[in-house]
Parts: sequence; C-alpha cells; structure tokens
Amino acid sequence: MGEADDRGEPSRRRVGLKEVAREAGVSVKTVSNVVNGYVHVTPETRSRVERAIRELNYRPNLSARTLRQGRTGIIALAVPELDIPYFAELAKLIVTAAEARSWTVLIDQTEGRREREQLVTEGIRAHLIDGLIFSPLAMSAAELRDRTDDTPLVLLGERIHHGPADHVVVDNIAAAMDATRHLIELGRRRIAAIGAQDDAAGETGRLRLAGYRRALAAAGLPFDESLVISVDAYHRADGARAMAHLLGSGDPPDAVFCFNDLLALGALRTLLDRGVDVPGTVALAGFDDIEDGRYSTPTLTTITPDKEMIAQHALDLLAERMARRPARPAREVTVGHTLTRRESTLGRRRAQRD
Repeated sequence: MGEADDRGEPSRRRVGLKEVAREAGVSVKTVSNVVNGYVHVTPETRSRVERAIRELNYRPNLSARTLRQGRTGIIALAVPELDIPYFAELAKLIVTAAEARSWTVLIDQTEGRREREQLVTEGIRAHLIDGLIFSPLAMSAAELRDRTDDTPLVLLGERIHHGPADHVVVDNIAAAMDATRHLIELGRRRIAAIGAQDDAAGETGRLRLAGYRRALAAAGLPFDESLVISVDAYHRADGARAMAHLLGSGDPPDAVFCFNDLLALGALRTLLDRGVDVPGTVALAGFDDIEDGRYSTPTLTTITPDKEMIAQHALDLLAERMARRPARPAREVTVGHTLTRRESTLGRRRAQRD
C-alpha cells in the first residue's frame, strides 16, 4: 500500500504495475496483459492479478496508455432497449467484466431504429472508443459488411448469423425445443406460442417458433396456426393482449410458451385477472430468466441463457480484435442455456421439491 506521510496519513502516490505484480507474484508483463485484456492468461493468474488490482486500488494512467497504444480504454455497448430487463442485466454483466480489464463502457440505446444503429456502427464515437459490442435489430449483414468504420466489432442477438463480425449467441432453436418439450412432458397437448413476428427484425421469433414446431413434431403433436400469436414487440402489454386473444378464442390452450419473460409476465397477469389457475389449467413458460420472473406469483418457468458467458465471450472476442492480431475469419460462439423449472409449470409444492 502507499507510504504514510509526516502526519501518519496514507500518501496519494499512484500505485503502478510493479506494485501489482509484486502483490500478485507475477511479472509486470503479466499484469499488463491482464489490464489490457489479452486473452492468453490462465484463469488462476488472471484472478490473482485482478484481486491485487482491487486490493491496491490500482488505476491505469489512461492518458499515458492512450498515447502509447493509441487506445482509450473505453468500449461501447449498443442495445435496442435498456428498459427491457434482459438487456439491462446483460449490460450490468458486461460493465462488471469490463472493469476487471480496466475498461470503461459507454452504453447506447438504439431503439432498434436503422438510423440510430448506423450512427453507432459508422464511428460517430470512433475517436472515443476502442471497440463496440452491438445487438442489432434493423441493420442487415450486408449493411454491416459495407460500413466504413474499422472500430473492432462484436455482435450479440439473433438478427445476424455468420455475418461480417464476431458473434456471441444462444441456440434459440434448441432452447425453444427444451421449453416446449417440458410442457409436453407435463401432459399438455394444446400448447400456444406467443411472440411470432413477421417483420425483418423478427429473427428471434422465427428461431424460437422453429424450435417450438420441432418439439411438437417430435412428440407427434399437430401444429395449429391458431395457437401462434404474433406480437408487435416483446413487452408485458403485448403478452397480456395475446393471452386475452387466446382465452377468447373458444378453444383456449392448456399451456403457453412465451418467447421472452416480459411476454410471459403479461400473459400471467391476464390469466390471473380472468381467474385461470396457473399451472392447473394453463401452464406457462418464458425465455431469458430475468429477475422479475423469480419473484412473480407464481414464479416463472423459463429458459436461462448463460448471460455471464455471453458477456465474457463478447469481451474476449473484442480484446482479440482490439489487439490487432493477424486477420482471421469472423467467429460465432454459442453459449449454453438451461431450463429453469418453477411454479408456473410445476405448481408450488412440486417446484419446492425440485
């Protein structure tokens, strides 16, 4: 730690790489590699260095590093909507993981509008940021391929697969199959799906609908178009309206798979308002495992993407691109998911046992 001054108070001398290296028992070069985000550091060594950084309150000299490396230590994250809990939770994980690399994260909201996405990707902040993590809804692979800015880029989400940049993604088809299969295994046979979208930005809906259909087919159940409800957006109100439509159809479902948790929470509100027993009469499952679903009544069965690994892989891929290593083809990294079973499909007693 810093030395005491004549009054016995800690001095304000800046802690440097040498002090961190001494505390962690590694070389100065290893500390520099961790601080600058290089990926070829063992997890054990990285953890030791990060602990020393925290304990010594090390802060890199960003001005000197910018002059030396031509880098600012700042990256950007651009997502469609910050008031959607999935994006808010993911943003927090990315900020936390970036702090371990001594990176600052600027967060932008595009609202899924093409002109805002283009501003983000065409380098409006190119002089400020070293790299960009971006979840597009409107821009196409061709538009991204033609961008003139060369800021390192990593993509999230389902809009663009196998495109011109590194991409971190969940296997949405497999995840949707798991959710639907769970409802089938409970003995449900009229399983509705809420979340289909017909516009160009609806790739998430298309993939999750494909998984839903595959699970039905594998179980020998017919696909009924009347049980698939399209929505304008993935908000609570859209789920509530879709569920009201299903209940008013004359032949309501006995289970519903919603393509995100906000849709499921909206559907749950409608079911409870109509006096429908969940899960006795209608079982309900969502997707994303946002915190709200863990505290709803009943708690929400959902697909749980590994959001921590999404954040970590996105930063690892960005660090490789920022290091200006020899060019390599864009990579697509698929992270895992699990099915989290809760009260909305199992009921309270069984959920507590499981």
